[in-house]
Amino acid sequence: MKTTLFALLFLMCTVSFAQKTDSLKLDFQGELRARYEHSNGQFRAGKSGSDQLLLFRTLLHFRYGSKKVKVGLELQDSRTYLGDGNSPVSSSFTNVADILQGYVEVKTKPLLRKEGEATLKLGRQTVSVGSKRQIERVSYANVIKAYTGGHYLEQNHKKDELHVFYVVPIDRLPKEKSQVLGNEFMWDREMWNQHIWAVHYRNHRPFTDRGPKWAEAFVYGFDEQDTFRKSSSNRFYVTTGLRLQEPIKENRFNYDVEFAYRCGSRQAENDFIDGAPLAVSAHMLLFRAGYTFSLPLKVNVAFQHYVASGDKDPSGDEFQQFERLFGGRRTDLNNTSIHGPLTPSNLSATGLRVELLPEARWDARVHYSYANLASATDAFIIGKYQDTSGASGRFLGHTLDSRVRFWNQKKTWTLDFGASLFILGSYTRAVRVNENETRNIAHGYLQVIKKI
Repeated sequence: MKTTLFALLFLMCTVSFAQKTDSLKLDFQGELRARYEHSNGQFRAGKSGSDQLLLFRTLLHFRYGSKKVKVGLELQDSRTYLGDGNSPVSSSFTNVADILQGYVEVKTKPLLRKEGEATLKLGRQTVSVGSKRQIERVSYANVIKAYTGGHYLEQNHKKDELHVFYVVPIDRLPKEKSQVLGNEFMWDREMWNQHIWAVHYRNHRPFTDRGPKWAEAFVYGFDEQDTFRKSSSNRFYVTTGLRLQEPIKENRFNYDVEFAYRCGSRQAENDFIDGAPLAVSAHMLLFRAGYTFSLPLKVNVAFQHYVASGDKDPSGDEFQQFERLFGGRRTDLNNTSIHGPLTPSNLSATGLRVELLPEARWDARVHYSYANLASATDAFIIGKYQDTSGASGRFLGHTLDSRVRFWNQKKTWTLDFGASLFILGSYTRAVRVNENETRNIAHGYLQVIKKI
């Protein structure tokens, strides 16, 4: 916390030295959000019975400075109510009155093209790039992830983007379940033993107007080490990937294809006594292709296949699970929070999605997935089950997720509600044979957002 406060003082002093020819301006944005969720059962290990949660999140974002130098401060207050011992709450649900962002943003000279413009952002900040599958400022989760470090962004007249950043993640506190349920206050802090770096280039319309809108190439690095007080898996990952995307447009085909391969090393256990490291070899693939029909509701129908590798031999000398580190999952897979059985790790999910995008103040989405484990011997990540023998098979089940949103003309109010159904498959029923709950899981939520 001291680091953040000193950084904020430095940032404020920096703005005071902004060029006198630039007028100083204060900008403010904020958001109030309330959401109620209910599930009729549980699919996680050791959980039973129905569950409910009432969540509140407040964001206040101040930006002060000139055209060349700005200081930003964003406050986050996230609280939950109605939860109990069976609620799968964690530090991603509660974060009382903390600093989400505290940064200085400086206009600087571009590295690639003279006609472009570039900014360097230093301090505590949120990061979202491209599809947000590799790193994201989460929107649906009640607590947003933040990082401390530097983020360089360059853009040119063609809308190409170059992102280069080096950051450490923020450890969201508190972590104890009783403290989370009690909405206890505790300052977040930097995780100095973890380092994230990336180079991500986004090329806008690289070929012709009929080609993809975006072609992207990226390299992400992640390095983690033990500290004096805390052990770790000593993960060292390098993830490289490509993406091609053509967004939804009436009477046109749309697609989104992203592939990433990860290599590196890690320890098998989170322990101070390190053994021989495991070689890492993992991958993910998202393939989505659809067509938008010229109908009053502007209907888009798309096929989707999502694969994130799993560990084929948990006792072997290679780690093959594609861990979800800092990217999102709700947009591609399912409604999350106390639900969300699918995550892009040890997953093979094939399905269909239908989106309604009328020229009006509402939209809707329905998504079906036939979900399997990528490896029968690796873990069902969200459910926290694992059958290392593989005898339970791979079929997780059928998932059906929906969302409908309404907003006013100025988009200052948004009403968002949705429902999900998880029909348990042969694997999920087999590993839950001794559990009280083996029925299918229905989930629903209602959310109201007010921009201020």
